[in-house]
Amino acid sequence: MSVTQHDKDILRGLAWQVAEIAALPVQQETLSLWKSLNGLKPVRPMVMIDQIPWHEMEVSDELTPQSEAPFCRGIETTLRRTLYAWQHMRADMVVEPVIDVPKTICGGGYGIQEVERIAISDPRNDIVGHFYEDQLRTEEDIQKIRYQGIYLDERATAETEEKARELFDGILAVRMQGLMPWFAAWDIIVTWRGAQAVLLDLADRPAFMHRIMSRLTDAYLARLDDLEEKGLLGYGHGRVHCTGAYTDELPAPGYDPRRPRAKDIWTYGMAQIFSSVSPAMYDEFEIAYAVKWYERFGLVYYGCCEPLHTKINIIRKIPHVRKISMSPWVDVEKGAERIGSDFVFSRKPNPAPFAYDAWQPAIMERDLRVTLEACARYGCPLEIILKDISTVRYQPQRLWEWAEIAMRLVR
Repeated sequence: MSVTQHDKDILRGLAWQVAEIAALPVQQETLSLWKSLNGLKPVRPMVMIDQIPWHEMEVSDELTPQSEAPFCRGIETTLRRTLYAWQHMRADMVVEPVIDVPKTICGGGYGIQEVERIAISDPRNDIVGHFYEDQLRTEEDIQKIRYQGIYLDERATAETEEKARELFDGILAVRMQGLMPWFAAWDIIVTWRGAQAVLLDLADRPAFMHRIMSRLTDAYLARLDDLEEKGLLGYGHGRVHCTGAYTDELPAPGYDPRRPRAKDIWTYGMAQIFSSVSPAMYDEFEIAYAVKWYERFGLVYYGCCEPLHTKINIIRKIPHVRKISMSPWVDVEKGAERIGSDFVFSRKPNPAPFAYDAWQPAIMERDLRVTLEACARYGCPLEIILKDISTVRYQPQRLWEWAEIAMRLVR
């Protein structure tokens, strides 16, 4: 893998811009604010934007790659998006003088690949609709679930590291990054079966579903053992599930950056299909298994799009949970009352207004004010995480304006 002088000049030029931003005093100030929030002693609510429709965000070729080699174009895209976000929708992002380069890690599957049909509304958008075929109909089918092993391609990783260090020597530190694993067993099961089959069998064949979940949980834990043993876990992550991960509580004593352990890092997880089940069923089929995973880690972010305001007491069973997702479909008042000061109230504003024909920022501001007022009443540490943005109707200024509104309110 060779890098031309043309590609090198482009990447080093962008890296110098990132390094200059990373050296600003505000980076340490913002990092300190994240640490305070994650330590449940917030100075103010924090704001983050993630999962952006980048294909709609171009302005003046700020995001257009100019390098030629695929390896360089991937890194260039990351650098350009960092610079773009800092310029237009900074919120509480932290820019570090580091470039994370993934190790070449192979395998790690669970024995089944989803079989699906997709629906595409915008060919430029990687967000599509899915219809999954059921591959777990019988007891015999459950035997397909098995951890398949994972390994590091040492040669490819060494080659990548060499090129990255050549590119960024003297500008940005290169961090060869391992994995931040998460637990989303039910989200995987849905891709193997489809939502309807899962929900029907939770009611009609509960023992069958327990056997699926038990076998997959064991596979998850076997994979985690393998990652720890082979030194393939990541470390020093600045984000966990789209939120700031900075904390003074990690890593744990005895930490070795060459071989991170689960207890040195964050993990996250969810059971989004369980939006449609009772708290009792949620406890029986999700939490009873998930605690085996979460007890291994240092800190936990729990939840995603599922509404969790009725399940806070059950989530309290999760070891080391620090942040709880409060999706667009929660009752904000009830969620804030039940979370109190015990966890971070990780609010996900509804991104739907970005897709309206006419941009109405007042709608977004009213929604933010409701959350801020409820969390103030109950003393909730609060972060506002705008994510799952499928479209801004090719008007990126909508997202820029939202960032300005959110930062004005939290300050």
